[in-house]
Amino acid sequence: MSYQSDNMPSHPATPGRHRLWVACLLLTGAVVASTGTATSDNAALAILKSMSDYVGNQETIEFTFDSDIEVITSDLEKIQFASSGQALLSRPDRLRAHRVGGYADVELIFDGRTASIYGRNVNGYAQLSAPGTVDHLVHALRAGHAVSLPGADFLLSDSYEALVADVMEAKYMGQGVIDGKDCEHLAFRNFDTDWQLWVEVGERPIPRKLVITSKTLNCAPQYTVRIKNWKTDLE
Repeated sequence: MSYQSDNMPSHPATPGRHRLWVACLLLTGAVVASTGTATSDNAALAILKSMSDYVGNQETIEFTFDSDIEVITSDLEKIQFASSGQALLSRPDRLRAHRVGGYADVELIFDGRTASIYGRNVNGYAQLSAPGTVDHLVHALRAGHAVSLPGADFLLSDSYEALVADVMEAKYMGQGVIDGKDCEHLAFRNFDTDWQLWVEVGERPIPRKLVITSKTLNCAPQYTVRIKNWKTDLE
């Protein structure tokens, strides 16, 4: 099958042009896909479940991350803000997380009774009474304080149930490479969001990258988080 636009030359491609075309494909990573390239939703759900089981069974987890969030201005300009951070989780009821960006320097400390949040950049401090586990804390922040915490589902003891609760469609897209790690690429559709997840292949099926696309907001802004250094069973 061939494709030719009205603006493309009609003469056959020379070897030089052919090499240039191949080089462009390699450099840009161009991919032509259709819905037919995605396979069984059961495969995607099985990989997601294996990730949830593995992460949920870890008593302690320490990791670093990079995140990007897009904001749409009143002039319909899309601006991306980047930040980095680290987190230390000790199940069932200990969590410490710190995120630093150009406009934020925020630390969260949870001891099973109280969540303390300190904004270094604004010299602000707040405390929340939240007795229970990290699971309870995530629910309390979302339900009672409208704090979305994108990506926090991965820290839950059973992230699978939370992640698939509103899924309308799931696809296994194949494999990709994130920070040099072979990963399974999964795609999911909810009513108001599309989200993609890359899960490391092998004995450690950990989340390596998450992309959330907001479909109900103008210009479909995205939130992206990439998991970097990952350690478990810390002393």
